[in-house]
Amino acid sequence: MSTRKDKFSKKDKTYMKLALSLASSRQGLTGVNPSVGCVIVKNNEIISIGQTNYEGRPHAEYNAIKNSNVNLEGSKMYVTLEPCNHYGKTPPCTNLIIKNKIKKVFYSVDDIDKKVKGKSFKILKSENIIVKKGLLKKDVSNFYSSYFFNRKNKLPFVTGKIATSKNNLIYSAKTKRITDKYSDVFTHFLRFKNDSIMISYKTLNKDNPKLNCRLEGLKKFSPKRIILDNNLNTKTNSYIFKTADKNNTIIFYNKANKKKITLFKKKGVQLIKSNLTKIKYFDLKLVLKKLYKIGIRNILIEGGNNLSGSFLKNKLLNQFYLFKSPKILNKSAPYKDFNNVKYLIHNYRIKSKINNKLTKDTITLYKN
Repeated sequence: MSTRKDKFSKKDKTYMKLALSLASSRQGLTGVNPSVGCVIVKNNEIISIGQTNYEGRPHAEYNAIKNSNVNLEGSKMYVTLEPCNHYGKTPPCTNLIIKNKIKKVFYSVDDIDKKVKGKSFKILKSENIIVKKGLLKKDVSNFYSSYFFNRKNKLPFVTGKIATSKNNLIYSAKTKRITDKYSDVFTHFLRFKNDSIMISYKTLNKDNPKLNCRLEGLKKFSPKRIILDNNLNTKTNSYIFKTADKNNTIIFYNKANKKKITLFKKKGVQLIKSNLTKIKYFDLKLVLKKLYKIGIRNILIEGGNNLSGSFLKNKLLNQFYLFKSPKILNKSAPYKDFNNVKYLIHNYRIKSKINNKLTKDTITLYKN
């Protein structure tokens, strides 16, 4: 294994940037598996590309190899994450690389999965394949931050999001929309990029939200709806209940009568019984652990002040988007302010402005 720092050419970087773009386009859509991008080059020309399939299989390397109609002998492969080397539901990608006599493999970062980490390097080297890693390492490591967090902590990666007026109101009875339509587009993009979205039953009953992605052509990628409802008080005439089935709706509850439980199960809602804390709130860490076990990896919290505040206080948010409108809302009407949890966001070490020239709103991303 070489310990020297290999210099990568501009072309190497270009090919890996393309692989990263391929991975990025499937982020949040590959189930429990990470989204990976792969580019195969021969005689300085791209001959094939591949990315992880929706729901996680087949892998990017498999797709790139199968997509090629050119003999791959002597080619170079650029892949964002270390290729897999173990048998699962599909054969190891290292076997395919060896079988097709690919000459060089560039991958950016080691997989955190113990079944894979560092082993593929040795396997490929033992077959006289030139292997180089570390290309665009910083960019690719940042891209896989949620996947690394998932595997390390056995928890979903959690993103918070809340919109507030210039005078820190998150609700005013006389104002239906705080932010503008361009911020709404970004909100729907966040829904597209997360496999699930969480709110409380109070928000559901008050707003009757749809919680889907309404970007053109992407509605089928709407997130799974997760509702926290300790006594199953979700309104049965709500949009969420009416459109519920076993694949799109999960409700956490603590106690409910048999009639309600039967009604919700008959509708197809996945019910998960969970404990409450001493102050009669759900144990959010336990909720996240249960969600991880059933395959949830990326959650968007759109639950307003109380739910967002609880996640912040328990330090369970990995990142938080604050949408700040230039509007000043009326306090004379029934209203809710954001000040009681605003200070918690500033405990985050990194913050950055989201560049969106279309909107007049300010969108700030806070990272843990």
